[in-house]
Amino acid sequence: MSDQTSAPSTQPLLHPVQLGALKLPNRVVMAPMTRARASNEELAPTALHATYYTQRASAGLVISEGTWVSTDAIGFINVPGIYTDAQTAGWTKVTEAVLAAGGRIVSQLGHAGAASHPDHHGGRLPAGPSAINPHEMSFTPDGPKDSLTPRALSAAEIATTIGAYRQAAANALRAGFDGLEIHAQVSHLVAQFLNPRLNQRTDAYGGSSEKRAQFLLDILDAVSSVWGSDRIGIKLSPYWNHGPAFTADAETLDEYDQLLKRLSDSNVAYLHLLGPEPDTGTDTLTAFTRYRAHYRGAVIANLGFTQASGNELLERQLADAVSFGAPFIANPDLVDRFTHGHPLAAGSRDTYFAGGAEGYTDYPAVTGSY
Repeated sequence: MSDQTSAPSTQPLLHPVQLGALKLPNRVVMAPMTRARASNEELAPTALHATYYTQRASAGLVISEGTWVSTDAIGFINVPGIYTDAQTAGWTKVTEAVLAAGGRIVSQLGHAGAASHPDHHGGRLPAGPSAINPHEMSFTPDGPKDSLTPRALSAAEIATTIGAYRQAAANALRAGFDGLEIHAQVSHLVAQFLNPRLNQRTDAYGGSSEKRAQFLLDILDAVSSVWGSDRIGIKLSPYWNHGPAFTADAETLDEYDQLLKRLSDSNVAYLHLLGPEPDTGTDTLTAFTRYRAHYRGAVIANLGFTQASGNELLERQLADAVSFGAPFIANPDLVDRFTHGHPLAAGSRDTYFAGGAEGYTDYPAVTGSY
């Protein structure tokens, strides 16, 4: 597949689109990316975060890194939260700067659940849907450590967790975001509830695919009570394969098909859907054709797209926008590069998750440094 740039007027990526109540000037979305720069005791965004996001404000939509909804949600060092006044104030400075630059930004709300480690919780075990080890890796202050067998969340704790999402949604509204995205992908808490290998509950939140999805639907109801559902997105990863727990087998994909059908009636702004990773037996077009067959609403496509493959997906009407992660790290002016055919710079992987401004806000635009 060629990466040759088409004329701007013919590139679907550069066309405006409306996702629910969100009006985007182009379809190049900045994907949520953990960058681990909140190296302060409050886990609050700083002026550095404001600079980073503002540099990338030409994206049709900026989606924030996954932010913790509570202290119990933490599962990775130096990732900001949105559960305290200090964090909310930090995010307010970010949104003000992005909006002043003409951008649009939504807050991704997340919870690591059983994929966390006691080092993040004062020695207490993290909690998940059931007492089953997901066999994930948590990045702790002492380095990466394997997850352990978690506690099973009680019914009361589930209600408290849903309340934490509601409060985080209220904080995001107060901070000036344009909307929300619910982190329901890869190996974190919502995906754990959806997974029959990790969720073996026998109450209202387990025992069938419909009940395993109830946790996500209750979170959606909670945040929709703060925001209109037309400003809320959900990020899912049906084809995620990782470790023994997350396998995109036929049963898993069938359950996600049913979930997408249910979400078609939810009036959310969009679903943000990951495609399959390379060399996993399913190609991207097949995956997004399957998504389109089951979900009637707007789709943001994610995972490994180039300018050419993103344009092709949009031309085939298999998605309404495409999100880019790694390309936005070293190319803050990614939309401009797509528009004018400038080559893309490569990012330094050594600074993806560490190091202040280096590898974070020091990547120049084609026309000069920031």
